Amino acid sequence: MPRPLNVAVVGVGYLGRFHAQKYAALPQCRLVGVVDTDPRRAETVARELGVTAYTALDALLPQVDALSIVVPTGLHHQVGLVCLRAGKHLLLEKPVTATAAEAEELVALARTQGLVVQVGHLERFNPAFLACRPRIEQPQFIEAIRISSFLGRGVDVDVVLDLMSHDLDLVLSLVRSPLRDLHAVGVSLVTPRTDLANVRLMFENGCVANLTASRISTKAERTMRLFQRNRYMALDFAKPAARIYGQEQGAPPPPPVRYREEHPALTKGDALLAEIASFVETVGRGGTPVVTGEDGLRVVAVAERIIGQIARNPLP
Repeated sequence: MPRPLNVAVVGVGYLGRFHAQKYAALPQCRLVGVVDTDPRRAETVARELGVTAYTALDALLPQVDALSIVVPTGLHHQVGLVCLRAGKHLLLEKPVTATAAEAEELVALARTQGLVVQVGHLERFNPAFLACRPRIEQPQFIEAIRISSFLGRGVDVDVVLDLMSHDLDLVLSLVRSPLRDLHAVGVSLVTPRTDLANVRLMFENGCVANLTASRISTKAERTMRLFQRNRYMALDFAKPAARIYGQEQGAPPPPPVRYREEHPALTKGDALLAEIASFVETVGRGGTPVVTGEDGLRVVAVAERIIGQIARNPLP
């Protein structure tokens, strides 16, 4: 029987603490320690989980096979390079890096080293998405709304990388066609960066996706609607819940068109635990992660185009 994978988490703030908890709960791996530049924070999480706290990577790296990197986005590239050069597999929280050039360097290094890089686009493991994914064939129109109240987290990057990157990843994974053009608008409201953004993505196969993201709202919403021939799907990532409307087989031609409504039975599940378990399994058995470094690179490359267009055409 293979030995458990030795793992660690770098950065145990709000989200990193959850990463550490999930690793500690998995029997196929052993959480060796946690790293944070804040000694008190590292010690608090380490004590909770019965592991060792570190304030620097150097002493920990030789003890582990794989790590989650959950530091601020601007540090992903720097920390990722150190870990990959040491021969370690990585789960990098989204977005994979702050720029496409940084992502390209990490992806190329991982490929050369034969290492796994998985990106933490969590909605790929959401029960609503998993229930609908087998039914999604060739979307013609996609609309996504992702809004939240101001939480003060993730403000080292703008809302495109902070929130919209989730939906960019989903759309790019579903629409297997080159991006032809995009039109984006955005505005800064409470931070120096864009806090509300909307983009219309147009693909060469004719599919159009309209994405809205805001971190300045009175409510939270994470929804997506997909339209394709003879089928419409509505996903609520927060509940999670899904509705699928399909044209009845053998129904007479319109008018009227008759649709059958389905509500797939979903278990609430634990998307982060599923994501981390998938990473551990990929490292242990080999293969390709659900969300690859290349997937993360594509998201950041499109995000850069969106951010650039917003900067060139600011709202008044």
